[in-house]
Amino acid sequence: MTLRLSDEQTEALRRRAEKEGRSVQQVVHAAVDEYIARHDADEEVRRLGVAAVRRWRAVLDRLGE
Repeated sequence: MTLRLSDEQTEALRRRAEKEGRSVQQVVHAAVDEYIARHDADEEVRRLGVAAVRRWRAVLDRLGE
């Protein structure tokens, strides 16, 4: 895989890695892991929301009256 960043992104990433005492690669790996985890959690929340609406449809309809 090749990741092309702008010069500004590359420099910001380098500075962040230096501040954290980690390599650029370690910071990128952590960022990708965090992105995936966050989006997986968002999908789970949406799934649970849909299930709750289905389960409580009658109650929600009565509350809306």
